[in-house]
Amino acid sequence: MLGLSGFSSDVRGNTLTEISAARHDAADTPTSVTLDGGNTLAQAACKALRVDIIRGVRSPGERLRIEKLKTIYNVGPTPLREALQMLAADQLVLAEGNRGFTVAPLDLNEFEDLNRARTAVETAALRLSIANGGTDWEAAVVAASYVMKKEDAALLQAQDGVTDAWEQANSAFHTAIVSACGSKWLLRVRRGLHDQCERYRRASVYRKLGERDLNAEHQAITEAALARNVDLACELTERHFALTASLLSDATSGLAAHRGGSTG
Repeated sequence: MLGLSGFSSDVRGNTLTEISAARHDAADTPTSVTLDGGNTLAQAACKALRVDIIRGVRSPGERLRIEKLKTIYNVGPTPLREALQMLAADQLVLAEGNRGFTVAPLDLNEFEDLNRARTAVETAALRLSIANGGTDWEAAVVAASYVMKKEDAALLQAQDGVTDAWEQANSAFHTAIVSACGSKWLLRVRRGLHDQCERYRRASVYRKLGERDLNAEHQAITEAALARNVDLACELTERHFALTASLLSDATSGLAAHRGGSTG
């Protein structure tokens, strides 16, 4: 696993917030609160806020004032408070007693730990999935890999970092590969770690995207999984996640160095 040392927690957290803020523009519109599948209004609001926190529409460290959120999401204060409590349980939001709620900050030390946990859970699920997967699993992996290949190619032309379409394809690709693991708990823990890691991945803006062949990484994982080469598939997945961590560390280091140089 790649280390992310070299900066104090405060400096690294500040630079991460700057990187995250730099990619936001008018296109980052709030997600609509939609009732579906018998969800309560609080659950629907939680879903919309979760998406916006992960996408960066609600910025790291942003104070989540109920009055402001009422206007943005057209939801009353009671379901909004319930939604924020749900997000606090998932550590996407911090509850600050009488001071209300804020979006959880981004911190490279935290991401290093998240990435370590995510890799352990992902490879455990991957081993089980390759062992258990049948023809339907193989078909799902092939289909997800096809979409992933198209989105990897499209991402190379993107002007504003990681797109929603790429994130959706990436999530579907990795989920398909572990989908036959047979453990609901592993998949549930994995899903929470994925949401947390996506915030950091988007914040990195993939400043060195041209130096990384994401399509080759994804296709190699696909081939190893379909060939039932468990050790190689796990090794490639671990390397794939470690490279993402390295890119984020490099982006943060570059911004910190630039900021230090500009201040003399």
